[in-house]
Amino acid sequence: MQTDKGPTARMRLPLHWLGVAPFLIFALLFLILPTMNIVLGAFRTPEGSFTLENIAALSTGTIPAAYWISIKISVASALLGCLIGFAVAAAVVLGGLPKWIRGPLLTFSGVASNFAGVPLAFAFLATLGPLGMVTVFLKTQLGFDLRAHGFNLLSFWGLTITYLFFQIPLMILIITPALDGLKKEWKEAASILGATGPQYWRMVAFPILFPSLLGTFALLFANAFGAVATAIALTGSSMSIVPILLFAQIRGDVLGNPHLGYALAFGMIVVTGIANAVYIWLRARSERWLK
Repeated sequence: MQTDKGPTARMRLPLHWLGVAPFLIFALLFLILPTMNIVLGAFRTPEGSFTLENIAALSTGTIPAAYWISIKISVASALLGCLIGFAVAAAVVLGGLPKWIRGPLLTFSGVASNFAGVPLAFAFLATLGPLGMVTVFLKTQLGFDLRAHGFNLLSFWGLTITYLFFQIPLMILIITPALDGLKKEWKEAASILGATGPQYWRMVAFPILFPSLLGTFALLFANAFGAVATAIALTGSSMSIVPILLFAQIRGDVLGNPHLGYALAFGMIVVTGIANAVYIWLRARSERWLK
């Protein structure tokens, strides 16, 4: 026997959608719609007509050099972040350190991986700037002048070291579950077959972790390439990198070209999108082994 529940019952939405509704609204308003506006603006003139001049302008002036510097900084910070973060995570997970260290380390990594912008720039200026605590200490107490030896925080290596503050914790957070997925049986089987520790890592552990490591490198590259606030707050206009050029074009200055800024942002979206796609693909491959 069928019962008619009426139009009200048929139109009722499942309650479980209410929980995800804030996320969907937030993603639509602050991610999807702004991204669509940037992509469309990159192919428009100030009058609203279609054009490819903005994209063509990316190959003129200092823009190619800015992209190249940004890519080099992203590669350097991602590579160092992967190496140092992997060493820290491996020491905690596999190195026999006390178990109580893991909780505080992961908590700090969760906070530090999101610490960027003006606070991070100020922290590094107060530490490694011309009058920073470490700079003054090394000069007055040890007679070692960082600036006399070529170190400048407002430079390629200065910005790279600053980025490491959030790159290393992000690497720790991502690679720790992968290290946890290494089964003890694999190491025991390798040992029974006569493999040494280095042989186990070279022939068993690293091949399994390699997709995850390479994918995390791609993610860290995208993370550094898209970092805007930290670069602007730390270097201002002293370095010609893509985020600073983008800020100069869209800040409303009479010399700025907002649609060229859209094209710069579109180029950043393409680069970071490719890096994130590589990360997702490689992580999916590594999870097949770690399940």
